[in-house]
Amino acid sequence: MTAVLPPHATTPALPAPRLLTRTEDGELLHALLWTAGPGRRTISSAVLGGGIGERDWILNAQVAHGYRRTDPERHLACLAATAGVRGDGVGLMTAADVSAHADDGGVGAFVTAGVDVRGWAARPGEGAAGVQDPGTINVVVAVPAALTDAALVNAVATATEAKVQALVESGYDCSGTPTDAVCVVADAPGPHREAYAFAGPRSLWGARLARAVHRAVRQAVLTAGRDGPTVRGQA
Repeated sequence: MTAVLPPHATTPALPAPRLLTRTEDGELLHALLWTAGPGRRTISSAVLGGGIGERDWILNAQVAHGYRRTDPERHLACLAATAGVRGDGVGLMTAADVSAHADDGGVGAFVTAGVDVRGWAARPGEGAAGVQDPGTINVVVAVPAALTDAALVNAVATATEAKVQALVESGYDCSGTPTDAVCVVADAPGPHREAYAFAGPRSLWGARLARAVHRAVRQAVLTAGRDGPTVRGQA
């Protein structure tokens, strides 16, 4: 379904991210940093700034393989402060150094991906408690329109569906990695900014989001899977 609303001015999607570099644990590591600007809010599963709320910046930081720090939230906050950003933000981590970007109708999707450790979401056995390893497929997607709380949740589901579609179409027998993360940023509703109530794959903005995420994930896993996909998923 598509919310039928009169046209209104929208804030542009996220600007191109800043590429940051640092040396940590003997490795040269990268990070992508976006400045969201005023009047934007996010929904995210990120360890820093997760949930729903207005956010000023988004950081997707690469960390060393075998990352073992038990304070990822503090670590990300320090990286953001070093980069010079202030206020509330979203911080994601990844061990991957493969990124891709795709646009569709004003929606921008940015994906960092590695597919060495992957599998299906539903599998036998108990899940692990406590801090997990850094996420491998991180999706940051920007919608240049206001979304209701429900539509933000809907957007996360749509992004996840598009990610799984891209993985399967790329030949991977999996739904993702155990620690994937997602962040959707959109305009905040306001007195003069009506909000779209739907972001499913057949809604106006959900369809664009799905196509952008699908293309970005396919590009990222194609680059990450240099040795080619295997028939069976791992882990």
